[in-house]
Amino acid sequence: MRPRATTGDEVGAAELGRRVADNLRARRKTRGMSLDDLARASGVSRAALSQIETYKSTPTVGLLWKVAVGLGVPFAELIGEQVSSTAVLRRADVRVLRSLDGKLESRPLTPAGTSPAVELYELRLAPRSLHASEPHAAGTTEVVVVLTGALRLHVGSETHDLGAGDSVCFPADRPHGYENPSASDARYHDLIVYAR
Repeated sequence: MRPRATTGDEVGAAELGRRVADNLRARRKTRGMSLDDLARASGVSRAALSQIETYKSTPTVGLLWKVAVGLGVPFAELIGEQVSSTAVLRRADVRVLRSLDGKLESRPLTPAGTSPAVELYELRLAPRSLHASEPHAAGTTEVVVVLTGALRLHVGSETHDLGAGDSVCFPADRPHGYENPSASDARYHDLIVYAR
C-alpha cells in the first residue's frame, strides 16, 4: 500500500496549529495563567488546551474564540504572526478557518497583529445553515455587511433579516448566530471592534 500524499491544506493546517500553540502558550504565560486558570476563564477543558499547546490537536474556530475570550485577546492574536508597522496580507498566504461542521468559512482580511482593537474577516456560510457564536469579550461590537446572498442575524432574542448590500452593527458580547436562509452560499464582511 502506498503512503498517502500530504496535501497543501494538511501542511497549512499543521503550520497554523503550531502557530496557534505557540501564541496560546506565550499569551497565557504573559498573563500569568495556568492551564487550569485558562480552562476556567474560557470554558475549554484543561486537557483540550494542553492538546493544543503540545501540537497534538488543531482547534476549531469556535474553540479558538472561547480561548481568545478567556485570554482577553483579539482572535487574530492566536492565529497570526507578529508583523511590522506596514503589513501586507496576500490572499495566497491566508489560512481559511472552518467551523467543525464545515458550513462556515472565515478568511482574515487584515494582517494579524496590526491592530489590537479591530479585525476584519470574510465569512462564507453554506446554504440553509446556522452558525452559533459564543459571546466575545465584554464591549466587543461587530459590523456585518452582506456581500452576496442573505443573512438572518440572531442577537439574543432579536432576529434581523438582511440582503446583499445591507449592514448591521450589534453588541457581540452576547450570544449571537449567523443564519443563511437561502439556497445558495452567502458571503459577508465581518468587522470586529474590541473595547480597549
